Amino acid sequence: MIANSIKDMRKRLGWSQAKLAAEIGVTQANVGHYESERHEPSPPVARRIVSVGNKNGVQISFDTIYGHLRGQKEVA
Repeated sequence: MIANSIKDMRKRLGWSQAKLAAEIGVTQANVGHYESERHEPSPPVARRIVSVGNKNGVQISFDTIYGHLRGQKEVA
């Protein structure tokens, strides 16, 4: 199942914002901003989020992250 957002992915992994932040090389505040849609992750950070999720068994795509953040529906 594809996660619908960064927060959903993180919760599926059972990780805190701090753990995800450490894995993708940003601050916990950045992860909070991404999850609350105050900021969008840069393309390189979004790719790291995708990589970390996929490596840990949560299938997520670059389009899923940006589609969610921009209010678009995920395309199968």
